[in-house]
Amino acid sequence: MEKVKELLSHYPKNYKQSAVIPLLDLAQQQQGGWLPVQAMNRVGRYHLLVCGTTPCMLRGSREIEDALLKHLNVARNEVTKDGLFSVGEVECMGSCVNAPMIVVADYSNGVEGYSYNYYEDLTTERVVELVEELRQGKKPKWGTQHPERINCGPAGGNTTLLTEPRAPACRDLDAC
Repeated sequence: MEKVKELLSHYPKNYKQSAVIPLLDLAQQQQGGWLPVQAMNRVGRYHLLVCGTTPCMLRGSREIEDALLKHLNVARNEVTKDGLFSVGEVECMGSCVNAPMIVVADYSNGVEGYSYNYYEDLTTERVVELVEELRQGKKPKWGTQHPERINCGPAGGNTTLLTEPRAPACRDLDAC
């Protein structure tokens, strides 16, 4: 327990969950190199992880999480009665330009064939639609969910740098 306290002391009070990897590593070391199943929390076939860092929060990730929890009738880190879904929080996944986003850990093919898919530019309506598509066994299009955005470019296309940039003016008059 002293080692756990020491590991947790490296993380801010409100981000203790960030110590999960070092703590799991410690548990694995204590168990002779493997982690027993009872040491892990159960998750749904589709584990929905909502980004909880500042850019996503400013763009509505809390509302996204609330919509998921209400629609699925669960609390954070609980599994739905049918075992299909669980909702958690994740630290930044690097899609800040397309915030808010979630990542879906899809275990429908078992733990050996799982996938992680990013869903970006979400609205509360769209995230509920995603859940229902997953429930029906569909594979929703991952990436941006904004109909006018291509990858991480601006919605509606570029607004600047529409032509070839001009060469800089020569400032050294003796060199011209």
